[in-house]
Amino acid sequence: MSAAGISAIDVHAHYGVYDRRETTALENRFMTGDAAVVVGRARQARTALTIVSPLLGLFPRGGADAVAGNEEAAAVVPRFPELRWWVIVHPLQPRTFEQARRFLATPQCVGIKIHPEEHQYPIAEHGEALFAFAAEQGTVIMAHSGDPLSAPAAYVPFADTFPAVTVILAHLGNGGAAGNRADLQVRAIQASRHGNVYTDTSSSRSLMPGLIEWAVAEVGAEKLLYGTDTPLYFAPSQRARIDAAQLSDAKKQLILRDNARRLLGEKVAVA
Repeated sequence: MSAAGISAIDVHAHYGVYDRRETTALENRFMTGDAAVVVGRARQARTALTIVSPLLGLFPRGGADAVAGNEEAAAVVPRFPELRWWVIVHPLQPRTFEQARRFLATPQCVGIKIHPEEHQYPIAEHGEALFAFAAEQGTVIMAHSGDPLSAPAAYVPFADTFPAVTVILAHLGNGGAAGNRADLQVRAIQASRHGNVYTDTSSSRSLMPGLIEWAVAEVGAEKLLYGTDTPLYFAPSQRARIDAAQLSDAKKQLILRDNARRLLGEKVAVA
């Protein structure tokens, strides 16, 4: 099968109102999209399943109500067969841990989402508790990475301490933590000891010529998962980047679908 015929699994998406205070109202509107919009764009991108987290639980920066966002997602996502979701765990909002225990038992919830940057805590200070919780629950972590509070290298000690926990360092190429370097996620994968660190293609920098191909050459296609960050970015554009990558169809299939199936199991097996 050619890459164009693969029904993808988008592991990194959102839905809801984009509400970044330092961004203009027009740009916030462009990056807003409800669940129906997200599903519609996923169909354009030949994506069978999209795994979302609610923007309500992430914005505004430093002031989001992650508890409310999780309750909203638990009500919204089951209405759309093409959606799954990450339950947000916020170490400064303890109720999110109880929510995660409850929602991870449901068919639509595939793992936990952490976002040190929007929630304004350093992963270096809270990573042990978050990884210990993921180990207790036997679940995957989808982690924002690349910015000052979420440097990819800062996740590595926790991944090494908890080898049973899979962590996906979001946003391949995002490097605000270190002079806008594009290699931080790949270097973290290489530095980890147990093979439990991965990255996704949800950064806008994944559109940069050569980045995805370089990452595959460095760590293997088995370490990359397809993500779009929709509705912040236009999902069909992100899909086109993978389809047109200078990679074999077998490697594209790993990125677009098979790695997600392997890591996330039966909850995404329908794709």
